[in-house]
Amino acid sequence: MEKTFASALAPKASAKKKAAARAALVDLKESSRYLLTECFRQFGIDTVVTSAGSAERLRQEKFEACVISLGPGAEKVMEAARTSPSNSRLVLYGLGGSAREAMRYSQYGINAMFQEPLERPAALKLVRATHMLVLHEFRRYTRIPIMTEVNVVTQDGRRLAATSLEVSSGGMSVKSPEDLPAGTNVEISFSLLTLPRVNVRGAVTWRKGKSFGIHFAADDDRRQRIKEWIDAYLES
Repeated sequence: MEKTFASALAPKASAKKKAAARAALVDLKESSRYLLTECFRQFGIDTVVTSAGSAERLRQEKFEACVISLGPGAEKVMEAARTSPSNSRLVLYGLGGSAREAMRYSQYGINAMFQEPLERPAALKLVRATHMLVLHEFRRYTRIPIMTEVNVVTQDGRRLAATSLEVSSGGMSVKSPEDLPAGTNVEISFSLLTLPRVNVRGAVTWRKGKSFGIHFAADDDRRQRIKEWIDAYLES
């Protein structure tokens, strides 16, 4: 009887262990590979080093994230990832360069940037902030980190350029050297991967350093397109 009871509680031998999320490290220096491997490992994410043939691997193999050094050959790999049925929604990290330089690749929807020289505290902070998206823990992740160009127009006609940091169905955080105080009413326009350019009204709600947050106007029906895109992004 005791043996039968113990057998009933024992895990089934045929049960399969859930596959770990994988991040491709594309054309990175050895020191960067080592540091990022340690950072991702802390959050249960395996890393796979790729170099020659990276574009083809990203077309054929499933990855949950990809870190790529911005430079010659980066665009080919990004295009391969974003046009692959299995990797089109992977979390894409750029390494090196400024946000302005990253805008050269904005059509591929870089989600976040590791700055060079790569330092452990900053790298770990970025992985911590985005790992739930990599692990598909979408119920706990309501904001999508993504970098794209954002055009901002104030009520008095002032125009400025910004770079998105995160977007949600209710608003967006952006980075810009221009100063816009909280309470400023604006209209912004931007595009997100498969979302064609959309315009939406909003207001600046907070400012910190060179970053500020914009809350979309509740009575602007155009924000529904953003919500639909986010829902599709999380469900795919």
